[in-house]
Amino acid sequence: MLTVASMFVWSMPIDVFAPLKRVSQTDFADMAYEVMRCVFAIHNELGRFFDERIYKHELAHMHPGVELEVPVEVRHRTFCQRYYLDVLVWDAGLFEFKAADRICPKHRAQTLHYLYMSDLEHAKLVNVRPEQIEHEFVNTTLTREDRLNFQVVAEDWVERVPGAADFREIVTALLRDWGTGLEIGLYRDAVVHFFGGEECVCQAVAVRNGSRVLGEHRVHMIAPGTAFMLTALNGPKASFLTHARRLLNHTDLNAVVWADISIKRVVFTTIRRW
Repeated sequence: MLTVASMFVWSMPIDVFAPLKRVSQTDFADMAYEVMRCVFAIHNELGRFFDERIYKHELAHMHPGVELEVPVEVRHRTFCQRYYLDVLVWDAGLFEFKAADRICPKHRAQTLHYLYMSDLEHAKLVNVRPEQIEHEFVNTTLTREDRLNFQVVAEDWVERVPGAADFREIVTALLRDWGTGLEIGLYRDAVVHFFGGEECVCQAVAVRNGSRVLGEHRVHMIAPGTAFMLTALNGPKASFLTHARRLLNHTDLNAVVWADISIKRVVFTTIRRW
């Protein structure tokens, strides 16, 4: 759950509204054992069909160390986005609750995002919807300092493309403030904000196949004829490049400026028509 605000300027790039402390994996496992003992009891009493907030509120009633919906604000200049940590236990244990058919990679990625924002190492992902509760640990050894130590690669970058210089400057500044590894949508929202907001950036372009117009497609436009894309690809990038060029070939766009963000490496690429 998140909300966006953009009226004020703050100095701290990521602010968690709790005095967080790191604990060892053993200490977190002990904490998780006590929390899950409560969660199992709640699940046995209430069943599996309620929204996760119901289980969280009952957990807060049963466990003295539980704090719910702890705000986290991620800021850069005039941009601010707020998130909420589901359950924080004794200012050290992060627990993310879901009510889904099953735990999926998106849930794990979101939990890692919260760990990175809060600079904690250990979390527990809990799914209350199945007949038997699903739960698994999510861990990281990365610190904020690790995520701020990244390499910038721009071998296939063309600075003279309209909007390219500003795009690279904005993305690099965001990463220098927040580090790598956060949800790609957060970086995308910030880039859109600094290029004027949704109304200015999100534009419809005509899609053509030969002489036929097939319809319209919305892109993130940062200058006339230039769209931007942000990704966090884990594998080869050749397929992405191929499909981005097909996008250019079937629209009036002249170029796509692209940043691919991994933990240790940020690659800026300019994709132009063949």
